[in-house]
Amino acid sequence: MSDPRNASAIDKFHWHTELLQNLDVGLVVLDRDYRVQLWNRFMVNHSGMDESGVLTQSIFSLFAELPEKWLKGKMQSVFMLRNRSFITWQERTCLFNFKPDRPFTGKTKQMYQNVTLIPLTNPEGTVTHIGIIIYDMTDAAISHQRLAKANEELQSLSRTDRLTGLNNRGYWEECLEREYNRFLRSGQPSCLIMLDIDHFKKINDTYGHPAGDKAIRALSSLIQNHIRSTDIAGRYGGEEFAILLPDTADYQAEVLAERLRLAVQALEIVYREQSFVFTISLGIAQASADDSDHDHWLRRADQALYQSKLQGRDQTTLL
Repeated sequence: MSDPRNASAIDKFHWHTELLQNLDVGLVVLDRDYRVQLWNRFMVNHSGMDESGVLTQSIFSLFAELPEKWLKGKMQSVFMLRNRSFITWQERTCLFNFKPDRPFTGKTKQMYQNVTLIPLTNPEGTVTHIGIIIYDMTDAAISHQRLAKANEELQSLSRTDRLTGLNNRGYWEECLEREYNRFLRSGQPSCLIMLDIDHFKKINDTYGHPAGDKAIRALSSLIQNHIRSTDIAGRYGGEEFAILLPDTADYQAEVLAERLRLAVQALEIVYREQSFVFTISLGIAQASADDSDHDHWLRRADQALYQSKLQGRDQTTLL
């Protein structure tokens, strides 16, 4: 008569085996020579390699793309310290180059993975093997990336002028304060240009506010096309604009201002079968240690713009 205890032990072994094989995670066991000792169904399905073809094979011969030196270093620390080690998808997108198989992530070509390396001991307590658990984190990773992108877009919207696509006044003033503080630290020249459209009210009264908006957008495009990637332009309010020019002396800022002024002169706005031209006035102030703060620097540039208006408009004034 068979011993029921033996039957129970066999059943438990069978259940454990079935459980390991059907886990919704990858499970690999390696010996100290990095040879595969266990390869569950998750790994079979995603690698296309049957268990019979991988057992006793070096994991690095099976997957040439594995970062051998880096991964061996990780596993050696597990053998020596007898502690688990973790690899997140933020640290490394994946360990095994598997494709995701879920509808939610159908547009993603690669499975994002979290990996846990576990020390496995023999009855004497010696670490003889390492268990590698592969978690499919693709859904979580894509959700995280989408949320990060949405937050980035919201942040961009919060600092962007809707009509022109330039920085809005609030964000541009933050940049102005940072640039002034940078100037105080570095001593490098920095310039500020204030400009606005001459007789803008007349444009609105004659052609309508939509035509005025079109002129504002056209001027914004010209500004973006004339400044460097390091320069910071913003819509300061209505038809008034501001440009920060880091590492720029006043004579260099004047060159840019004049190029922009002449480009505006050559610009023709067409709206509802009517066309018109306009001009701009500009004021320039170079940052100075005599400025009490960034607002004082801004007021000097605004005074320079005011001088251009008083002197007949369509010109640049340095102050």
